[in-house]
Amino acid sequence: MLKRLMATSDDVSFTILRLVLGVVFFAHGAQKMLGWFGGFGFHATMGSFAHMGMPAPVAFLVICTEFFGGLGLIAGLLTRIAALGIASDMVGAIFMVHLANGFFMNWMGNQKGEGFEYHLLVIAMAAALLLRGAGAFSLDRALSKLT
Repeated sequence: MLKRLMATSDDVSFTILRLVLGVVFFAHGAQKMLGWFGGFGFHATMGSFAHMGMPAPVAFLVICTEFFGGLGLIAGLLTRIAALGIASDMVGAIFMVHLANGFFMNWMGNQKGEGFEYHLLVIAMAAALLLRGAGAFSLDRALSKLT
């Protein structure tokens, strides 16, 4: 089962997709987990999520998914699990926060908040990785050849 989970081709396009998604989510996760890149850090983020009505275990999973899922995507390790977590994270974000703001991002600052178009793009990227795997230059590919 582990071999099937990590099986992938040597397609470089999936490597590019995985790396870009991984860097974006690692940065967002590092904001929430460590306070890097202008973020508030773990305790403040947990407090913010609690203020939104999110249960603490779910908030913890969101932070861990973005941070460790981003790292997993960058390394190409357990890519399908990381992609599933990030897609789930985005579905939750759509329904908890962004759906009420409509489809479009708030480029001009004239909406109450951000729409969900970005989240759909992330879900599509994660779905491609979930279906096809990490691609070339990944730990998944290297490890699946060993077993």
